[in-house]
Amino acid sequence: MNATTSLKLSATALASALVLLAVAGCTPTEEKKEAGAAPQSALQSVLQRGTLRVGDCLSFAPFGFYDKDGNPDGYDVDLAKALAKEMGVKLEMVNTTSANRIPNLQTNKVDVVFCNFTRNLERAKEIGFTNPYVVASEAMLVRKNSGIQSAHDMAGKTIATVKGSTNGDEVRNLGIDVKIQEYDSSQAAILAVKQGQADAMIEDNNFLAYQAKLDPSLTVTNEALVPLEYNAFGVKQGDQVWTSYLNEFLFEINASGQNAQLYEKWFGSKPRYPLNPQY
Repeated sequence: MNATTSLKLSATALASALVLLAVAGCTPTEEKKEAGAAPQSALQSVLQRGTLRVGDCLSFAPFGFYDKDGNPDGYDVDLAKALAKEMGVKLEMVNTTSANRIPNLQTNKVDVVFCNFTRNLERAKEIGFTNPYVVASEAMLVRKNSGIQSAHDMAGKTIATVKGSTNGDEVRNLGIDVKIQEYDSSQAAILAVKQGQADAMIEDNNFLAYQAKLDPSLTVTNEALVPLEYNAFGVKQGDQVWTSYLNEFLFEINASGQNAQLYEKWFGSKPRYPLNPQY
């Protein structure tokens, strides 16, 4: 081997070594960059998948239920349809219970949860919430000809409640002497009011508004017996991009009046409380 050949081989070996060093030096940096990258927002996942997965309680009419053909229907379902249409994707409704609303978000089984979900600090430790889309309180369902307009008209009268519920205590806490009569189900309590066996039933005002829509002989008192509950969409904690998009969606359907129209469609009356708290 002559000197020229030896020099060429040395240069080739040096170049190869430099390439190996460069690769070895770059690879950890790239891996660190990928490992430290922010997780993809649910917004991008939904758009890429082409399907929006909405968790909803499909056993709580009129928010969510199955129609006679077995298809999801209700107030929440109509809102989900409007959201999917706005995003240009298909809609998949995932039947959800109160107990698995948060786990389904945390394990990515759904992209968002509706399901009459009340915002509070305890839940905010585990998930995020959008702005509210509907507000609820406790009110009373009475017969239209009863003359009862508020809890203060209930002295000496009977309130129907569901067994295990403490709803009747809300009236007692006002210092009003009432008789509490318990029933096995909401429907049994409503029937007691219809038949005159009880003077009123106390429950979530949105649920009662739906019952009054089904039976025009009934009406709902215009009062808030407990602090207002602000129901919102639940999202996975930390996904600000998705939360911001959903808040913009809610802003637009509220500003256009579409949300109020859907509420009236399902509950038979205009929304009773403003979406923004009155401080």
